[in-house]
Formats: sequence, structure tokens, C-alpha cells
Amino acid sequence: MSSNLMHPEKSPYILVLGMGGTIAGLASAAERPLEYAAGQVGVESLVSHIKSAIPKGVNLISQQLANINSRNLSEPLLSSLGERVYASLEDPAILGIVVTHGTDTIEETGIFLQLTCGRHANRLGKRVILTGAMIPSNAPGADGPSNLLDAVKWAATPLDNCPGGIYAVMDGRACLAMDLAKRHTTALNAPLQASPSSSAGLINPSWLSGVKAVQAAWTEDLPIPEGGEWPWVEILTSHAGARPETVSLWLDSEVKGLVLAGSGMGGFHDAWQAPLTLGVSKGIALVRTTRTGAGITYSDIPEKDPIGYLAAGSLTAPRARIALQLALNAEKQAKMMGKPLTWQDFFARIAVLPVIG
Repeated sequence: MSSNLMHPEKSPYILVLGMGGTIAGLASAAERPLEYAAGQVGVESLVSHIKSAIPKGVNLISQQLANINSRNLSEPLLSSLGERVYASLEDPAILGIVVTHGTDTIEETGIFLQLTCGRHANRLGKRVILTGAMIPSNAPGADGPSNLLDAVKWAATPLDNCPGGIYAVMDGRACLAMDLAKRHTTALNAPLQASPSSSAGLINPSWLSGVKAVQAAWTEDLPIPEGGEWPWVEILTSHAGARPETVSLWLDSEVKGLVLAGSGMGGFHDAWQAPLTLGVSKGIALVRTTRTGAGITYSDIPEKDPIGYLAAGSLTAPRARIALQLALNAEKQAKMMGKPLTWQDFFARIAVLPVIG
């Protein structure tokens, strides 16, 4: 579905893609905002509510790509979003893109768009902005309209303030989309990292320097998998009393990779050592990260990594899973083209991206 809201014929415009989520949710009663159904309101309606506040000369087109609770985000839907964003960036009539999205899995979508469309957006000098909400649209104090308006303004901000790329806006602030992750169940600023920049255009110089460092390091986007071709990767969390069966049950499946969310600096229970070694011998890709939610997982710390393992750097487990899936897919594509590149080659590029803040 498409809307030509505020879009004179052939005028340049901002494309708003609707994916659902709380920003499009409806609460059963105003006094119970936590009891709601996500993905109930169309993106055209969301845009119409900010019409009067849109800056003069900014035209919008809205398109509904999905309208779901983001906990149900699927890999084929990620492929559809990535393909739409990539192609839309090439349209000279589109000045920028805003994606309304549920916050539950906005972390996965942020890293996915960075790794598949980040270089493309930067090269073309256009911004893709992810945004969402923590309060459903019909509840008192709904934050969706202000977040959407800020996202539109950020997408339309002149490039001399901040370069093209994949960003996110929530609670009056902006960050790189790959740095967005939900850190609280209900707080309005739950998805934001500690030190993002103001979405009103007040750029923190150190943050901007970090953004440019990330963009300089990310020199080639990874291919977007076909909807049904995503490699199967699972996340396993180490904990007190972890059993070897947690790993061994996967070894005779079609799983292609495992992300190990370890304790502390990314260590995992000794009970996993034997089945993981067997997993490597079966060709299963293994990536280590930490369950703490913050900090860097370093190679060969706390123990030397066995052959076949890679450390995830600053990637959380959900991000590391998407990154590993894209790396495995890139390896498959490279082999089809006769290039001797492995998933480790692709994943290593991701794991060493600069950390902002």
C-alpha cells in the first residue's frame, strides 16, 4: 500500500516504510498502556498525525511493508526490507528513508541494514532512519509521533551536518542503527546507547568522528540473502549448570552456525568443550560473545580460542547471529563466483568495526 501524502508530482521526497511494532500499536484501554496489540495502525495514518509539524518543503510518501509485532520478525521479511531500502536509495527522487519498526527486534534490523546497505547509503549521500515507540499510539503520552517527526527531520537534515548512512532516532536523540538495542522493558529511552547525538541536529563532535570512522571502515556491503536462503544460526547461552546436551542436540541438525553467549568476557561452561569441538569438525561455524549486554569479546580471552572459533568484538548475541548469517551467505556467494573467501573473512570485517562512545 502506498500513499502520496504531501507529495506533489515528481517532487523529491522522504520514503516512510511501515513495519509495524508498538508505534503502530493499540492499547485495550488508555489506563493500561502496557496491555496492547502491536502492528494495528497503518503507516499512512502514523504519517498523517505529524502532517502539520512536517518542515516546509519536506514531502513524504508512505508504504506499508509489514504490520507485525516485531518479536515475530522473520528472515524473509528482513530480506524484503533490505531489498526495498537498497533499491529505494538508488531512486534519485528519494532523499532519504524512514523505517517505523518495533523495538523488540530493532537491534537485529539495525545491524542488518548497516551490513547490507550501509556503504550504499553513505556513497549515495542518503540517510536511512530507524524509529519506533515504547508506548502504543492511542495511549496517553504516546512517543511515536515525536519519534517519527524527529526521524523525518533527521532524514531531511543537510549532509554537511552528518553524512549519509544507517541511523536510528528515539527519545529525541540519534545514533547509528547498528548501535541501537533495547536495554529496558518499558523506559522511553530503552533502545538507545549511552551517548548518541541529538536528533535536533546538535551534533556531538566526538560522536560524529566515530560515525565517520565506522563508515570509513565499512567499505563493501554484504549481499542480502534470498528470503528462503538464510543460513540457520542459533544462540546458546552459557550458565551455571550448563549441560553438554545443550550443544550436542544441535550437531545432527542442519544448523550452520552457533553464537555462544558466554559469561563474563565470553567464556562458556567447560561441559560444552567436547561437543563444540565435534561441532567444528562437522563444519559448524562458532562465534563467541558475552551475555552481559555490553563490552568487547576479545580473541583468545579469557582462554585461547580453538581453531574454528571467532570472537564477536562488540557485537551482542542477536547482532552476532545476524552478522554470522550474512557472513555464511557471503561465503556461499563468493564460492559460486570462484573467490576463495570464508565466513571468517567476512565476519572479521564486521567484528572490528570501531566502537562509538
